[in-house]
Order: sequence, then structure tokens, then C-alpha cells
Amino acid sequence: MGRVWSVDLPNHVGRHVVIAGWLLRLRRLSQVSFLIVRDGRGTMQAVLDDPALIEQVAALPAESVLRLEGEVVNTPQAPRGVELRGEKIEVISEASAPPPFELHRPEIAAQLPTFLDHAAVGLRHPRHRAMFRLAAASVAGFRETLHAEHFVEIFTPKLVATATEGGANVFAVDYFGKPAYLAQSPQLYKQTLVGVFERVFEVGPVFRAEPHDTPRHLNQYASLDVEMGFIEDHTTVMALLERTIAGMLSSVQQTGRDELELLGCELPEVPVRFPTIDFVEAQRLIHTATGEDVLGEPDLAPSHERWLGEWAAREHGSEFVFVTGYPLVKRPFYTHPDPSRPGQSNSFDLLFRGLELVTGGQRLHRYADYLAVLAERGQDPAPLAGYLEAFKHGMPPHGGFALGLERWVARLVGAANVREATLFPRDMQRLTP
Repeated sequence: MGRVWSVDLPNHVGRHVVIAGWLLRLRRLSQVSFLIVRDGRGTMQAVLDDPALIEQVAALPAESVLRLEGEVVNTPQAPRGVELRGEKIEVISEASAPPPFELHRPEIAAQLPTFLDHAAVGLRHPRHRAMFRLAAASVAGFRETLHAEHFVEIFTPKLVATATEGGANVFAVDYFGKPAYLAQSPQLYKQTLVGVFERVFEVGPVFRAEPHDTPRHLNQYASLDVEMGFIEDHTTVMALLERTIAGMLSSVQQTGRDELELLGCELPEVPVRFPTIDFVEAQRLIHTATGEDVLGEPDLAPSHERWLGEWAAREHGSEFVFVTGYPLVKRPFYTHPDPSRPGQSNSFDLLFRGLELVTGGQRLHRYADYLAVLAERGQDPAPLAGYLEAFKHGMPPHGGFALGLERWVARLVGAANVREATLFPRDMQRLTP
């Protein structure tokens, strides 16, 4: 007999099968006992009426690993309408201590720091597992959408010789006696590879040594990066992002129904075109509505992003809104300027439910333009020689974007802190587990 997953038991009614998983709970009644077992895809119920089997399980701590044999029978009140009539139990691995949380409860009763301290066990809870299944479904949709548009997946170095975005917010490491850094993003590599494949994407870790200790920031996260050549301008990239978001949500809808139901999540509607507002116009609206002196500021504060999210929902019925035309002073050196507005850029942020989710835009593509902007910013081009070589030898107009996976999942499920949607968070206070 081959092992059967919990979710597949309804397909085996009347058959003898083997199930395996972790002991979640034993409910002892006068005549029978009910054994709840969790495997990697769900939970199942086994009914035990043999006193010897009941005593065997009763002596085990929760989370012990079991193998059960028995007949699958219809039982309307059981999970998925079936249960296993237990006939034989093998203890594969007995837990040496009870878990730090009662994992059979609907939710774990612990503060977030305590949960994260014991994430190795806490992540086994169905609600927490569900978030990371949604993350996996999102990445699958991301890949599927881009593969359909002839993008090539790439895998770039995470140890680099120079800071990608400039500035001091990088993690320095000793590389055989030489200075090196953990990559802030794959930006320079994905631009270079536009000259090879035209269209590329990557799913990988990025590292930001930003001294932020907020519910929206991490010092390591999974970044979904895209770059494409032969664009008209940043609006070509925005249209691709719309299709990519739609593909991600379609994948979540198709493969994550159980998880969405368990978490009580409603997926956002995806309009054909996301509403768009220019950065300067957004500042004017915020100033008029709130009286805050935001005009001329180079960026939007979190409170302003929330206000724009509410505005988009109210005026356009959308949980997404593009903000375009950010000042060049707040954008990286490779950002393409707006040809018609000095000081503004062909770049954008996508806000989702009032929080910045994606940053992207058009990049410079001429070698002379790079030399000019680096000189203007007082940056030495020598450390960027390998990157700049691509532009010496011809590059098309191109652009791209980057989406933070953990922030995406946190907004989908309504988590108050991005750490809830991160398997093992890395922030200013936490380097373990």
C-alpha cells in the first residue's frame, strides 16, 4: 500500500491505505478516540476503538511522527467527509518534548516575537503554512506569466564588488581579504542581460542594511525582479506589471482556494488598467485634502501612500494605483529622466492597499548618458566598469521593476507586520533562527 495524502482520502473510500504525519491531537471519548494527524497538505481524522492503539498514542507527546494503516470510510462530520478506521500505528519518531504552542488551536496564542523565536514549530500551524503556500502560488504565477511572454529566468551573484544602488546601506563582507557586499538587488546584472536575452527575470534574495525597525521593512527579503528591452518608455513596463499581477492573482485563485478560505482572504479585483496619478498631482491632492505642507517634497510618506490608496479605492474602485514621475533626486543613477519635465523621472511606484509594493521605470541606455549622470552625482565610473561595458556596445531602451514577495503576501492576507509573511525574518534585532 502506498502512502496517501490527507487531501486525497475522499478518493479512496472503501480501501485500505497508509497515511503518515504528525500527531496533532488525541480526543478520548468513552467508546472511541479520535486521532487528528497533520501532513504536509492538510489534516485528517482517524478513529481508534482498539484500547491498545489508544494507549499507544496517548503516551506520545504532540508532534510525534506516525504511520497509520486502516480503511477509509465516509463520515460526514469528519474533515472532507471521510476518516480512517485505524488498524495499525507505527511511531516513526517520538517527539522529545511538547511543542511550545498548542498547534491544534485555530490560532497560535503568542506574541509575534515569541512565535518567531520558535518558528521551526510555529510554522507548522495551518494558518501560517497557508500564507507561504500563497507565496509559492504567487511566484508560480509570476514565472508562468513571464515565461509566456518569452522572458528568461536568470540567477545572478549575491556577492558583489560595488553597491548596486549607491549609498551606505549595504552589508560589507570580507571576500578573501578584499571588500565585497551583499547585493542590494540584481539591478546591474539584469540590465546587462537585456543585452543578451532582451527579457529577463529573477526570483532571489536581496539585502538592505537599512536601520529601519518598522512593520514594513526587512533587511533580507525575496525580490521578484524583471527587466525588458525595446520599450517605448516606462508605461510599457507598467503594462507588463499589470499583466504580471493579474497572472499572480490568477495562480493564487486557482491553487490557493483552501488557503484563502482558511485565512478569510478576499483577493483584489484586477482592473484592465490600474489608475495612475502623477507625483506632483498626488502631492496637490494630499495638500488640498489634509492641509499638510507636502508640495516640493521628494518622496511620499507612508501616511500619504495610505491616503492615495483610499483615494484610488474611492474614486476608481481599485486597490492598486500607480504613482508616476518621481523626482530624479530620489531615484537611482540609472533612472531615465522625463524628456518633457526636467527634474522628474520616467519611473513609478505601484501602491497596493495603501502601501508601496513595486518600484520600477525606464533606465538610461546610452553610454554617454551614464558618464554624464555619474559625473553630475560625483560618482567614480571605475567601480562600474563591468556594468558600463554593456552600454558601450549598444543597448536598447529598456526598463523593469522589482516586487517584494513578503510585502505582497502580507498585503494579500491583511497581516499587520511583514514578518508574519516571512519564513525566518532578518531585521535589526533578529538573526536567528
